[in-house]
Amino acid sequence: MSPRDVRERRGVVIAIDGPAASGKSSTAQWVARELSIRHVDSGSLYRAATWAALLDAPDPGAWTPESVLAASSGIRLLPTSVSFVPFLDDVDLTEATRSATVTSQVSSVARMGEVRAWVNDCVRAVAKDHDVVVDGRDIGTAVFPDAGLKIFLVADPWERARRRLVQRLGRSPTEAEIAAETEWLVRRDAADATQTVQARDAILLDTTYLTQQEQVERIVALARAAFSELS
Repeated sequence: MSPRDVRERRGVVIAIDGPAASGKSSTAQWVARELSIRHVDSGSLYRAATWAALLDAPDPGAWTPESVLAASSGIRLLPTSVSFVPFLDDVDLTEATRSATVTSQVSSVARMGEVRAWVNDCVRAVAKDHDVVVDGRDIGTAVFPDAGLKIFLVADPWERARRRLVQRLGRSPTEAEIAAETEWLVRRDAADATQTVQARDAILLDTTYLTQQEQVERIVALARAAFSELS
């Protein structure tokens, strides 16, 4: 899809960006439900591409953009009742792509320019005919520079780490666990820096001291103010 096609899109596009573990995906899902539109997690495609690359060549050192794209050639974003998710043939890849192995390698795949272009094209294609809340990388800058609403989520790394561990472990983590996870997140932030840039016209939302319900309510209010059809 050309930049002109993106500009001509007149439906609802809400772009949510932010660093890893800032709550982009879960918040975007909730916002989409509140607004009765579909959610698109662009990160799910990077995960799916990483999963496919691991199946094709278990040694990440052997990966090239061309080999990752070849391994991912059968993956498609398909609609469910509330979202778009990656499928291979008739198989939903959501759960398979959440493994620790995929998580450890997804940043290297996301830094491949050719893979980013493929992901961006896939996301633009589904948004051409559907109102969407999209979260992930480069959403408000490269994927939908003319989105009607752009949100950039941030939170203190310690709090991001704590939330991530609560979700993963199902309990309150220890300070040592949070410290280790914070160190990992800081390294991840550095690796992702070029794909995690706030658009100049994005609204910065610091969620460090907000509940998820509070941040969702703020974004929903902003969306209804930005798009008359959602009021």
